[in-house]
Amino acid sequence: MKLIHKDLLSIHDLTADEVVHILDVAEKLKTMQKRGVPHEFCKGKTLAMLFSKASTRTRVSFETGFYQLGGHALYLSDKDSQIGRGEPIRDTARVLSRMVDGIMIRTFSHDAVVELARYADIPVINGLTDLLHPCQALTDLLTIREHRGTLRGRKLVYVGDGNNMAHSLMYACAKVGMDMVCASPAGYQPNPVVVRQAQEDAHAMGCTISVEPDLRKAAAGADVLYTDVWTSMGEEAERDIRRQALHEYQINSGLLQVAKDDALVMHCLPAHRGEEITEDVLEGPHSVVFDEAENRMHTQKAIMVLLMSDAAL
Repeated sequence: MKLIHKDLLSIHDLTADEVVHILDVAEKLKTMQKRGVPHEFCKGKTLAMLFSKASTRTRVSFETGFYQLGGHALYLSDKDSQIGRGEPIRDTARVLSRMVDGIMIRTFSHDAVVELARYADIPVINGLTDLLHPCQALTDLLTIREHRGTLRGRKLVYVGDGNNMAHSLMYACAKVGMDMVCASPAGYQPNPVVVRQAQEDAHAMGCTISVEPDLRKAAAGADVLYTDVWTSMGEEAERDIRRQALHEYQINSGLLQVAKDDALVMHCLPAHRGEEITEDVLEGPHSVVFDEAENRMHTQKAIMVLLMSDAAL
């Protein structure tokens, strides 16, 4: 089963069946990797990785994952490419389309990724933009499914800034029938267009997507508590203002008492311990944060195989 679109820019673009298929393939590839079974489904292919935003997990997971798939990943920062010197995105897209087999981009502007995909003849994978982080949200679904078996009917509560992570989790939860509540204060709530689209998807799947400023009300009965940093890359000038606005929106032992007894705690990392999450919770028995981090590689391998290979998985 191939994906309908040639690119993966947003989970909103995927069907519910495609989301489940990505998770199924990720699970298969993870099992193969753990058992030492060769799975070079992208042998001889090259992936161009364009980075305007630095990252540990994104680079290592894509680069290592594509190597395990038998391909070669080429890292290009703004300093290494002409994009950083003002070359139009559309020109880069057309040049790379003649030299490599796929592009992963991690950048600020979501519009830039949309333009890249429009002009590229090869698959484009959104590694992160200021609007969305689809690979991470798909990873999160895989991690929850590994630990809880089923996704439909679960409740995920996102705590903090209604950012790109919150947006992609809304789309992801809606596609698999999970209820999601975004607990964010006024001024830091998610994009209303994203909320509306996710709610439309959720209605079709019989689940709910909502925004609730009351943190404890939102967290009541949660199967999953999820958070991200209060200040994302590029927002450093707002750090003090954000700390003040979001200081109550923290996952700590008190909030865990409101959630289900076996609630999972998740964070896409890197974490600022003592801000959006406390040390004891991040390192505690509810945390699956490092399983989640590992699963980035397996999920992204599934995406690359489904977009860049003819393997029957």
